[in-house]
Amino acid sequence: MMTLLPGPDSPTHAPVLVDEVCRLVTPGPRVVDGTLGMGGHAEALRARGATIMGVDIDPEALRASQERLGTQQITYLHGRWFDPPILDTITKYQPHMVLLDMGVSSWQIDADHRGFTFRPGVVLDMRMDRTDPRPTAAAWLSSASLEELSDVFRAYGDERRSRQLAREILRRRANKLFETSDDLVNAIRAVLGPRSGPSDFARLFQAVRIAVNDELEGLERGLPYLRDALAPSGILAVISYHSGEDRIVKHTFREWGKTCRCPAEWPVCRCEGRAFGLVDPRRPLLPTPEEIANNPRARSAKLRVFRKHDEGEGPVLGDGLVAPLFGGGDRSGGAPARRP
Repeated sequence: MMTLLPGPDSPTHAPVLVDEVCRLVTPGPRVVDGTLGMGGHAEALRARGATIMGVDIDPEALRASQERLGTQQITYLHGRWFDPPILDTITKYQPHMVLLDMGVSSWQIDADHRGFTFRPGVVLDMRMDRTDPRPTAAAWLSSASLEELSDVFRAYGDERRSRQLAREILRRRANKLFETSDDLVNAIRAVLGPRSGPSDFARLFQAVRIAVNDELEGLERGLPYLRDALAPSGILAVISYHSGEDRIVKHTFREWGKTCRCPAEWPVCRCEGRAFGLVDPRRPLLPTPEEIANNPRARSAKLRVFRKHDEGEGPVLGDGLVAPLFGGGDRSGGAPARRP
């Protein structure tokens, strides 16, 4: 059966915070879009003169973006942006900007054959690449330990009854392995009660999807490699939708912006008091009310930006200005600072 993908004007395709993303860079940079999807951000950045390296793990999305965008000023890579071979290619490319949009497109969630939805009778898959040998959601639910299930529902689904839900899944799969959305929905209802509904199903199905695709672990592992791959004064921009994603990005960027990165047990700073760069702006960029009205899936989006330090100058801003990294003061380092 052929899957119909949304066109460029479809509300399910609209790239989130696209104007804010485009304002981050001067025209003409090398940009890595590590989560290409349907290519909405890449299309807008290319219109500003950027040369794009588009990466995506989903073959269906990659084919669709290739059909839309062609080959002018864009190359395509199939894989997870945090997989070592992809990171190696990104490093060699030395981009001026890397963009990650951590969301899952509505058309992916709504396509029954992808197995993300909690609509009745859908086979649980949830892999972003269905050719990937990793376990499907059904296989994971049928084999994960009590501790693993409980940890995932607590950490990724913010579920306070995570251990009860994990026990219920183990009880049910002892009689019949999990196969469809109904199996997981019924387990959730058994624990959360008859008042549980779509918001609960969406939250806990999302937790399973994150676990199946190694999303948060990959984000945490991969961010330092992207930072190091950036050209001097390069920009790393991440759009997150899930509280776990945003916590990782916020904490990581904050640590990179510290002038002392020595371990806490060291009494004296040995790193010469230099930050990797700075978080700019300090607070996340959020969608406007108008964007949310036009594209409701943007409502939980947060765009955080890290600007890499360049020896001798600050990071290049979107209007071409150069910002001093340490308030215009001396950046020579000086004597090692004593830790407070």
